[in-house]
Amino acid sequence: MSGREQPIRAGRATIYDVAGLAGVSRQTVSRAINDKGEIDPETKERVLQAARSLGYRPSRFARGMRGRDTVTVGLVVSDLTNPYFPEVAAGVLEVAKDRGWQVVVAESRGTEDELEALDTLSQQVDAVVGYCDASDDVLAEHVRGLPLVILERAPDQTRFGAVGIDVTDGMRQAVAHLVAKGHVRIGMLDGSPEQEPSVRRLAFLDQTREAGRTITGAPHSVAGGEVAMTELLDAHPDVTAVIGFNDLIAVGAVRTAIARGLRVPEDIAVIGFDGLALGDLITPPLTSLVIDKRQVGRLAVEQVVRMLAGQEPLTGDGAWVHPELVVRSSA
Repeated sequence: MSGREQPIRAGRATIYDVAGLAGVSRQTVSRAINDKGEIDPETKERVLQAARSLGYRPSRFARGMRGRDTVTVGLVVSDLTNPYFPEVAAGVLEVAKDRGWQVVVAESRGTEDELEALDTLSQQVDAVVGYCDASDDVLAEHVRGLPLVILERAPDQTRFGAVGIDVTDGMRQAVAHLVAKGHVRIGMLDGSPEQEPSVRRLAFLDQTREAGRTITGAPHSVAGGEVAMTELLDAHPDVTAVIGFNDLIAVGAVRTAIARGLRVPEDIAVIGFDGLALGDLITPPLTSLVIDKRQVGRLAVEQVVRMLAGQEPLTGDGAWVHPELVVRSSA
Protein backbone atom coordinates (compact mmCIF):
# COMPACT_ATOMS: atom_id res chain seq x y z
CA MET A 1 0.00 0.00 0.00
CA SER A 2 1.49 3.37 -0.98
CA GLY A 3 1.82 6.20 1.45
CA ARG A 4 -1.25 8.03 0.17
CA GLU A 5 -3.53 5.02 -0.10
CA GLN A 6 -6.12 4.53 2.63
CA PRO A 7 -7.58 1.23 3.84
CA ILE A 8 -10.95 0.45 2.34
CA ARG A 9 -13.69 1.08 4.86
CA ALA A 10 -16.49 -1.29 5.74
CA GLY A 11 -18.97 1.02 4.03
CA ARG A 12 -18.72 2.88 0.76
CA ALA A 13 -16.41 5.90 0.85
CA THR A 14 -18.46 9.11 0.82
CA ILE A 15 -17.89 12.50 -0.74
CA TYR A 16 -17.11 13.77 2.76
CA ASP A 17 -14.30 11.20 3.11
CA VAL A 18 -12.77 12.44 -0.15
CA ALA A 19 -13.14 16.06 0.94
CA GLY A 20 -11.45 15.34 4.25
CA LEU A 21 -8.52 13.49 2.67
CA ALA A 22 -8.01 16.16 -0.02
CA GLY A 23 -8.47 19.04 2.43
CA VAL A 24 -11.23 20.71 0.41
CA SER A 25 -14.98 21.29 0.66
CA ARG A 26 -17.66 18.87 -0.48
CA GLN A 27 -18.59 21.34 -3.24
CA THR A 28 -15.00 21.30 -4.53
CA VAL A 29 -15.04 17.50 -4.66
CA SER A 30 -18.28 17.61 -6.64
CA ARG A 31 -16.82 20.10 -9.13
CA ALA A 32 -13.65 18.01 -9.56
CA ILE A 33 -15.48 14.70 -9.97
CA ASN A 34 -17.94 16.16 -12.46
CA ASP A 35 -15.21 18.04 -14.38
CA LYS A 36 -16.72 21.46 -13.74
CA GLY A 37 -14.88 24.72 -14.22
CA GLU A 38 -13.64 27.18 -11.62
CA ILE A 39 -11.28 24.75 -9.97
CA ASP A 40 -7.51 24.88 -9.87
CA PRO A 41 -5.95 21.99 -11.88
CA GLU A 42 -3.64 21.07 -9.00
CA THR A 43 -6.57 20.97 -6.59
CA LYS A 44 -8.59 18.91 -9.04
CA GLU A 45 -5.78 16.36 -9.34
CA ARG A 46 -5.47 16.17 -5.55
CA VAL A 47 -9.19 15.49 -5.25
CA LEU A 48 -9.14 12.82 -7.96
CA GLN A 49 -6.14 11.13 -6.33
CA ALA A 50 -7.97 11.11 -2.98
CA ALA A 51 -11.04 9.61 -4.66
CA ARG A 52 -8.93 6.90 -6.29
CA SER A 53 -7.12 6.01 -3.09
CA LEU A 54 -10.40 5.67 -1.19
CA GLY A 55 -12.07 3.66 -3.93
CA TYR A 56 -14.72 6.40 -4.14
CA ARG A 57 -17.22 6.38 -6.95
CA PRO A 58 -20.08 8.91 -7.16
CA SER A 59 -23.22 7.27 -5.86
CA ARG A 60 -26.21 7.09 -8.18
CA PHE A 61 -28.40 6.75 -5.09
CA ALA A 62 -29.06 10.45 -4.58
CA ARG A 63 -29.69 10.93 -8.31
CA GLY A 64 -32.13 8.03 -8.21
CA MET A 65 -34.00 9.66 -5.34
CA ARG A 66 -34.42 12.75 -7.55
CA GLY A 67 -35.86 10.64 -10.34
CA ARG A 68 -32.89 10.93 -12.73
CA ASP A 69 -31.79 7.35 -12.27
CA THR A 70 -32.57 4.20 -10.33
CA VAL A 71 -30.53 2.16 -7.88
CA THR A 72 -29.24 -1.12 -9.25
CA VAL A 73 -28.17 -3.90 -6.89
CA GLY A 74 -26.10 -6.91 -7.88
CA LEU A 75 -27.12 -10.21 -6.29
CA VAL A 76 -24.65 -13.12 -6.18
CA VAL A 77 -26.15 -16.53 -5.40
CA SER A 78 -24.30 -19.82 -5.14
CA ASP A 79 -26.34 -22.32 -7.15
CA LEU A 80 -29.56 -21.58 -8.98
CA THR A 81 -30.32 -25.30 -9.30
CA ASN A 82 -30.69 -25.43 -5.52
CA PRO A 83 -34.23 -24.11 -4.86
CA TYR A 84 -33.08 -22.34 -1.70
CA PHE A 85 -31.19 -19.68 -3.64
CA PRO A 86 -34.00 -18.77 -6.05
CA GLU A 87 -36.27 -18.41 -3.01
CA VAL A 88 -33.74 -16.03 -1.39
CA ALA A 89 -33.36 -14.18 -4.69
CA ALA A 90 -37.15 -13.82 -4.87
CA GLY A 91 -37.09 -12.26 -1.38
CA VAL A 92 -34.46 -9.71 -2.39
CA LEU A 93 -36.25 -8.96 -5.68
CA GLU A 94 -39.57 -8.42 -3.92
CA VAL A 95 -38.16 -5.96 -1.40
CA ALA A 96 -36.08 -4.15 -4.03
CA LYS A 97 -39.12 -3.84 -6.28
CA ASP A 98 -41.02 -2.13 -3.46
CA ARG A 99 -38.34 0.60 -3.61
CA GLY A 100 -38.30 0.80 -7.38
CA TRP A 101 -34.80 -0.68 -7.51
CA GLN A 102 -33.40 -2.99 -10.14
CA VAL A 103 -31.58 -6.26 -9.35
CA VAL A 104 -28.99 -8.00 -11.50
CA VAL A 105 -28.48 -11.67 -10.55
CA ALA A 106 -25.21 -13.56 -11.02
CA GLU A 107 -24.49 -17.19 -10.17
CA SER A 108 -21.28 -18.46 -8.61
CA ARG A 109 -20.20 -22.04 -7.92
CA GLY A 110 -16.92 -21.48 -6.15
CA THR A 111 -14.53 -18.70 -5.20
CA GLU A 112 -13.26 -18.12 -8.74
CA ASP A 113 -16.78 -17.69 -10.12
CA GLU A 114 -17.64 -15.51 -7.14
CA LEU A 115 -14.80 -13.07 -7.80
CA GLU A 116 -15.52 -12.97 -11.53
CA ALA A 117 -19.14 -12.14 -10.74
CA LEU A 118 -18.04 -9.33 -8.42
CA ASP A 119 -15.68 -7.94 -11.07
CA THR A 120 -18.49 -7.86 -13.61
CA LEU A 121 -21.15 -6.48 -11.29
CA SER A 122 -18.90 -3.76 -9.88
CA GLN A 123 -19.00 -2.07 -13.29
CA GLN A 124 -22.79 -2.18 -13.51
CA VAL A 125 -24.35 -1.66 -10.09
CA ASP A 126 -24.47 0.63 -7.08
CA ALA A 127 -24.16 -2.10 -4.43
CA VAL A 128 -23.75 -5.87 -4.17
CA VAL A 129 -25.58 -8.42 -2.02
CA GLY A 130 -24.58 -12.05 -2.04
CA TYR A 131 -23.09 -15.26 -0.77
CA CYS A 132 -19.34 -14.72 -0.57
CA ASP A 133 -16.73 -17.16 0.70
CA ALA A 134 -13.60 -15.09 0.05
CA SER A 135 -11.89 -13.12 2.83
CA ASP A 136 -12.65 -9.45 3.40
CA ASP A 137 -9.29 -8.38 1.94
CA VAL A 138 -9.90 -10.32 -1.28
CA LEU A 139 -13.48 -9.09 -1.55
CA ALA A 140 -12.34 -5.49 -1.10
CA GLU A 141 -10.14 -5.80 -4.18
CA HIS A 142 -13.08 -6.88 -6.31
CA VAL A 143 -15.91 -4.61 -5.11
CA ARG A 144 -13.72 -1.49 -5.38
CA GLY A 145 -15.49 0.63 -2.80
CA LEU A 146 -19.05 -0.50 -3.56
CA PRO A 147 -21.28 -1.28 -0.61
CA LEU A 148 -21.25 -5.05 -0.09
CA VAL A 149 -23.70 -7.04 2.04
CA ILE A 150 -22.70 -10.65 2.68
CA LEU A 151 -25.53 -13.09 3.28
CA GLU A 152 -25.30 -15.74 5.99
CA ARG A 153 -22.14 -14.39 7.54
CA ALA A 154 -22.13 -13.17 11.13
CA PRO A 155 -22.00 -9.35 11.20
CA ASP A 156 -19.10 -9.44 13.66
CA GLN A 157 -17.04 -11.58 11.26
CA THR A 158 -16.76 -9.04 8.45
CA ARG A 159 -16.10 -5.35 7.99
CA PHE A 160 -18.72 -5.24 5.24
CA GLY A 161 -22.46 -5.29 5.75
CA ALA A 162 -23.94 -8.68 6.60
CA VAL A 163 -27.16 -10.56 7.22
CA GLY A 164 -26.56 -13.45 9.60
CA ILE A 165 -28.65 -16.59 10.13
CA ASP A 166 -28.91 -17.59 13.79
CA VAL A 167 -28.01 -21.22 13.19
CA THR A 168 -27.29 -21.84 16.88
CA ASP A 169 -30.84 -20.95 17.89
CA GLY A 170 -32.22 -23.00 15.01
CA MET A 171 -30.30 -26.11 16.04
CA ARG A 172 -31.35 -25.55 19.64
CA GLN A 173 -35.00 -25.66 18.58
CA ALA A 174 -34.52 -28.79 16.46
CA VAL A 175 -32.57 -30.77 19.06
CA ALA A 176 -34.91 -29.71 21.88
CA HIS A 177 -37.88 -30.94 19.84
CA LEU A 178 -36.25 -34.31 19.17
CA VAL A 179 -35.15 -34.78 22.79
CA ALA A 180 -38.68 -33.96 23.95
CA LYS A 181 -39.91 -36.74 21.64
CA GLY A 182 -37.59 -39.17 23.42
CA HIS A 183 -34.74 -39.41 20.90
CA VAL A 184 -31.29 -40.08 22.37
CA ARG A 185 -29.39 -41.17 19.22
CA ILE A 186 -29.43 -38.25 16.80
CA GLY A 187 -27.52 -38.04 13.52
CA MET A 188 -26.74 -35.22 11.11
CA LEU A 189 -26.25 -35.31 7.36
CA ASP A 190 -23.84 -32.42 6.89
CA GLY A 191 -23.18 -30.78 3.55
CA SER A 192 -19.63 -29.57 4.17
CA PRO A 193 -16.26 -31.31 3.74
CA GLU A 194 -14.89 -33.12 6.77
CA GLN A 195 -11.93 -30.73 7.02
CA GLU A 196 -14.19 -27.66 6.81
CA PRO A 197 -17.02 -28.17 9.29
CA SER A 198 -20.03 -26.01 8.52
CA VAL A 199 -21.52 -23.56 10.97
CA ARG A 200 -24.56 -25.82 11.03
CA ARG A 201 -22.45 -28.86 11.96
CA LEU A 202 -20.71 -26.96 14.75
CA ALA A 203 -24.07 -25.82 16.09
CA PHE A 204 -25.38 -29.40 15.94
CA LEU A 205 -22.38 -30.68 17.90
CA ASP A 206 -22.80 -27.95 20.47
CA GLN A 207 -26.49 -28.71 20.98
CA THR A 208 -26.16 -32.51 21.16
CA ARG A 209 -23.51 -32.79 23.85
CA GLU A 210 -25.91 -34.70 26.10
CA ALA A 211 -27.14 -37.07 23.37
CA GLY A 212 -25.53 -39.75 21.25
CA ARG A 213 -24.64 -38.22 17.92
CA THR A 214 -23.01 -39.03 14.61
CA ILE A 215 -22.34 -37.14 11.39
CA THR A 216 -22.18 -38.23 7.76
CA GLY A 217 -21.22 -35.95 4.87
CA ALA A 218 -23.69 -35.40 2.03
CA PRO A 219 -23.68 -33.50 -1.28
CA HIS A 220 -26.25 -30.70 -1.44
CA SER A 221 -28.93 -32.64 -3.30
CA VAL A 222 -31.76 -35.09 -2.78
CA ALA A 223 -29.59 -37.86 -4.24
CA GLY A 224 -26.77 -36.86 -1.90
CA GLY A 225 -29.13 -37.14 1.04
CA GLU A 226 -30.23 -40.60 -0.08
CA VAL A 227 -26.65 -41.89 -0.24
CA ALA A 228 -25.63 -40.26 3.04
CA MET A 229 -28.70 -41.63 4.84
CA THR A 230 -27.84 -45.13 3.60
CA GLU A 231 -24.29 -44.77 4.94
CA LEU A 232 -25.53 -43.39 8.25
CA LEU A 233 -28.05 -46.16 8.86
CA ASP A 234 -25.60 -48.88 7.81
CA ALA A 235 -22.97 -47.60 10.24
CA HIS A 236 -25.34 -46.56 13.05
CA PRO A 237 -28.61 -48.53 12.89
CA ASP A 238 -29.53 -47.32 16.39
CA VAL A 239 -30.01 -43.72 15.21
CA THR A 240 -33.65 -42.69 15.59
CA ALA A 241 -33.56 -39.09 14.40
CA VAL A 242 -31.67 -37.17 11.71
CA ILE A 243 -31.16 -33.48 10.99
CA GLY A 244 -30.24 -32.55 7.42
CA PHE A 245 -27.89 -29.70 6.57
CA ASN A 246 -30.65 -28.47 4.28
CA ASP A 247 -34.07 -29.54 3.07
CA LEU A 248 -32.76 -31.20 -0.09
CA ILE A 249 -30.59 -33.55 1.95
CA ALA A 250 -33.43 -34.14 4.41
CA VAL A 251 -35.82 -35.08 1.59
CA GLY A 252 -33.25 -37.62 0.40
CA ALA A 253 -33.06 -38.99 3.95
CA VAL A 254 -36.83 -39.47 4.06
CA ARG A 255 -36.80 -41.28 0.71
CA THR A 256 -34.06 -43.67 1.85
CA ALA A 257 -35.77 -44.37 5.17
CA ILE A 258 -39.03 -45.26 3.45
CA ALA A 259 -37.23 -47.37 0.84
CA ARG A 260 -35.67 -49.39 3.68
CA GLY A 261 -39.09 -50.08 5.19
CA LEU A 262 -38.74 -47.56 8.04
CA ARG A 263 -41.69 -45.49 9.15
CA VAL A 264 -41.20 -41.72 9.33
CA PRO A 265 -41.38 -40.44 12.03
CA GLU A 266 -42.29 -43.53 14.09
CA ASP A 267 -39.01 -45.39 13.39
CA ILE A 268 -36.85 -42.44 12.45
CA ALA A 269 -37.58 -38.72 12.58
CA VAL A 270 -36.17 -36.30 9.99
CA ILE A 271 -35.74 -32.52 10.23
CA GLY A 272 -34.54 -30.25 7.43
CA PHE A 273 -33.11 -26.74 7.42
CA ASP A 274 -34.13 -23.77 5.21
CA GLY A 275 -37.90 -24.25 4.90
CA LEU A 276 -38.21 -24.81 1.15
CA ALA A 277 -41.61 -24.99 -0.48
CA LEU A 278 -40.86 -28.53 -1.64
CA GLY A 279 -41.01 -29.70 1.98
CA ASP A 280 -44.80 -29.56 1.76
CA LEU A 281 -44.82 -31.72 -1.36
CA ILE A 282 -43.33 -34.92 0.04
CA THR A 283 -44.97 -37.61 2.16
CA PRO A 284 -44.77 -37.16 5.05
CA PRO A 285 -44.42 -33.36 4.86
CA LEU A 286 -41.00 -32.25 6.11
CA THR A 287 -40.43 -30.69 9.52
CA SER A 288 -37.89 -27.92 8.94
CA LEU A 289 -36.10 -24.94 10.40
CA VAL A 290 -37.65 -22.24 8.25
CA ILE A 291 -35.62 -19.21 7.18
CA ASP A 292 -37.82 -16.24 6.21
CA LYS A 293 -36.37 -15.41 2.79
CA ARG A 294 -38.30 -12.16 2.51
CA GLN A 295 -36.78 -11.04 5.81
CA VAL A 296 -33.34 -11.89 4.44
CA GLY A 297 -34.12 -9.66 1.47
CA ARG A 298 -35.52 -6.88 3.63
CA LEU A 299 -32.50 -6.78 5.94
CA ALA A 300 -30.10 -6.92 3.00
CA VAL A 301 -31.81 -3.98 1.32
CA GLU A 302 -31.87 -2.05 4.60
CA GLN A 303 -28.12 -2.56 4.89
CA VAL A 304 -27.65 -1.30 1.34
CA VAL A 305 -29.73 1.80 2.07
CA ARG A 306 -27.55 2.64 5.07
CA MET A 307 -24.29 2.09 3.24
CA LEU A 308 -25.33 4.08 0.17
CA ALA A 309 -26.09 6.93 2.54
CA GLY A 310 -22.55 6.71 3.97
CA GLN A 311 -23.64 5.13 7.26
CA GLU A 312 -22.10 2.11 8.92
CA PRO A 313 -24.00 -1.17 8.42
CA LEU A 314 -26.09 -2.59 11.24
CA THR A 315 -24.34 -5.17 13.41
CA GLY A 316 -26.84 -5.88 16.19
CA ASP A 317 -30.02 -7.96 16.24
CA GLY A 318 -31.31 -5.99 13.26
CA ALA A 319 -28.77 -7.82 11.10
CA TRP A 320 -29.90 -11.33 12.04
CA VAL A 321 -32.61 -13.70 10.81
CA HIS A 322 -33.83 -16.30 13.31
CA PRO A 323 -35.00 -19.66 11.91
CA GLU A 324 -38.30 -21.03 13.19
CA LEU A 325 -38.95 -24.74 13.66
CA VAL A 326 -42.10 -25.60 11.71
CA VAL A 327 -43.28 -29.02 12.84
CA ARG A 328 -44.97 -31.13 10.18
CA SER A 329 -45.25 -34.90 9.99
CA SER A 330 -41.65 -36.07 9.57
CA ALA A 331 -40.52 -35.42 13.17
